[in-house]
This record gives sequence, C-alpha cells and structure tokens, in this order.
Amino acid sequence: MSSDHTESLRSAERRLQAAQLTSDVDALSELIDDAAWFTGPDGNLYSKQDDLGAHAAGHQVLDRVDEEDLRVLATAHTGVTWFLGTLSGTVGGQPMTARMRYTRTWVRDDRTDWKIVAAHAMFVTDDTTGAG
Repeated sequence: MSSDHTESLRSAERRLQAAQLTSDVDALSELIDDAAWFTGPDGNLYSKQDDLGAHAAGHQVLDRVDEEDLRVLATAHTGVTWFLGTLSGTVGGQPMTARMRYTRTWVRDDRTDWKIVAAHAMFVTDDTTGAG
C-alpha cells in the first residue's frame, strides 16, 4: 500500500464531506460513480441519482459535519474509508443531529480520480463505536 494513494483517498473523502456540507451536486457527481449504491441508516438502498436529488431538492441540508475519526485503506485502484462523526442539518425539513459511521468503497483508474462505488451509513451510539 502506498502512502500516496492513502493521502489522495483521504483528500477525496474530505472533498466529499465538503460537497455534502454545501450540497454541491456537481462535486458530488464527480466523486460518486454512476453505478454506485448506498445503504442508508434506514436499511434502504439508494442510487447516485437518489443522493444527488436529495441534495438538489433541499431534502437533505447539512450545516455541520464534524469528523471524529477517519481511517483510510488504499491500494493503487481500490480503497475504503471509515468516517465517524456528527452531522447536523435538516432532512425533509425536520432538524436532525446524529453521530454517524460511514463505510465507503472507492475505485480509481488512470483516467479518473477516486469515485465511490458503494457506501453504508449507520447511526452510532456510544457503545457501538468499536476500537478497531
């Protein structure tokens, strides 16, 4: 594993967080592969278009993304990020603050930078953070 790949993936994860915070649909579109699927904290599967649509329509608006921990595993073409942090904003117009864990699987090739192909989100309670 190369530290260059680790640092470039860490940077991509942080660009994603910034894009989520500002609902930057163009940046999100660049960071998410067209074939990507997400498992939401409700257990449902969501496509890239579902995610972009939620941001574009103002259904999901974040005003805070506080990263507590970010772990990164990267090879030349595949990577995984594990984000732990607190998010706040609104979902469907309702205020929301939640401690979340995201696991994201990323791929890259010589033509493109890192793109998410799969992700999983869950609500975290104090007894589920794990020491890993």
